[in-house]
Amino acid sequence: MKTLLSLAGMGALFASCFIAANAGAQAGATLPTFQNASVHDPSVIKVGDTFYVFGSHLASAKSKDLMKWTQMTDSVSATNPLFLNGSKNVYTELAETFAWANSTTLWAPDVRQLADGKYYMYYDACEGDAPRSALGVAVANSVEGPYVNKQVFLKSGMWGEVSPDGTVYDALKHPNVVDPNTFRDAAGKLWMISGSYSGGIFIMAMDPATALPAAGQGYGKHLMGGNHARIEGAYVMYSPATKYYYLFTSFGGLDANGGYNMRVARATSPDGPYLDASGKDMADVKADPTKPLFDDVSIAPYGQKLVGNYQFALASGETGTPVGYVSPGHNSARYEAATNQYFLIFHTRFPGQGEYHEVRVHEMFINDDGWPVAAPLRYVPLSKSATTISATVTSADAAGAYKMVNHGKDISATVKPSVAIRLDANGTVTGAGSGNTGGTWTHKGNNNVAIVIDGVTYSGVLSRQWNPNANAFAVTFTAQSKTGVSLWGIRTGS
Repeated sequence: MKTLLSLAGMGALFASCFIAANAGAQAGATLPTFQNASVHDPSVIKVGDTFYVFGSHLASAKSKDLMKWTQMTDSVSATNPLFLNGSKNVYTELAETFAWANSTTLWAPDVRQLADGKYYMYYDACEGDAPRSALGVAVANSVEGPYVNKQVFLKSGMWGEVSPDGTVYDALKHPNVVDPNTFRDAAGKLWMISGSYSGGIFIMAMDPATALPAAGQGYGKHLMGGNHARIEGAYVMYSPATKYYYLFTSFGGLDANGGYNMRVARATSPDGPYLDASGKDMADVKADPTKPLFDDVSIAPYGQKLVGNYQFALASGETGTPVGYVSPGHNSARYEAATNQYFLIFHTRFPGQGEYHEVRVHEMFINDDGWPVAAPLRYVPLSKSATTISATVTSADAAGAYKMVNHGKDISATVKPSVAIRLDANGTVTGAGSGNTGGTWTHKGNNNVAIVIDGVTYSGVLSRQWNPNANAFAVTFTAQSKTGVSLWGIRTGS
């Protein structure tokens, strides 16, 4: 479920979260700077030249470059400007929602601009220890509000009563109506995906004229999860290059010990079926009802795992806090047509920092197999270098020593450490990370790379990313196997 941290109580911590890279960069470059924000479950929308993220507890932030974020709001309160309009505030506007959900806070929302030019916030609240939730929509003339409630249109957790599909509510098969994501398909049709734990993830066709679900769908079509499987935070991104719809979800528990990790499946139609690279239908992903609540073992084999808990070790000459994440998840994703770039936007915790979390943005690429793979380091455009750096990574550029993280396929609190590996100029893979039988690598052109370790092929992409521990752009690789295991590598030497 969502974080129960009091973001309002962390204001002083937010204020201290302006981080500048250390001195001593490449060729006297002006070093990239990051201004961090804390928004749990960030959902992204771009308005003009500005990116906005909206998240749980009515937190929000904005950025023009995906690096420096301005915190706009941080808690559900009577003074939160997203709903403040004269004597009206979030408590008066969403009174029905709070009353039904037995809650005083909100969970992950989604904001979309519809054809009338107005902004629609799909909001939700949940009791927390039960799937008693309400999902509704509010509307504003500006993305920054104030939002005026339109109506609650879906509820869950009506124990012993008839649910929207006409049967008595059953939490093992009916959804917890939270975590909405509204999107348009390639033909312009409007859809909404939602759900969490309980009966899983569902999709509904939406009526763009009303901003509400089209009539007669109940909870919609089941896509994934059930039997209280810990799967949530669904988000769909369409790629015009591959013609696939990519369904991102987070598996596991969101807290620092929960093993939260991001996974992806794909479909040729917006309402599925969504499959992983092994051909497994996500509709079959369910916890085993004979096992204890929140059975992660049954769901771990499904989906392409993009990133989980990890930490890169400091290589020779590197300084600062080693890069690493704990329970990264509940992402949104965006394709920027103007620059042909894909972005993964999510929250994450950090090794040794408890439940504190911040927004992170990583660039994504599409590998040779048509799957998104995420860059190992947070996004910094190459234009931040003092000298011109080519986006093309040649075979000669790629050869060398790396530190590599194998994200595995498990759902656990274990933080995966990096290991040393070499992509030798002769095409062999050596070092501690090369497996029991060693491996090979092949530069396939257009920054595509194939890495074979212990007979398993990882299809990946080479790029240059900003390494804050070296104060320099470094060659990196991100690669993924058909079994859904991702490798991340950062070049550390020749």
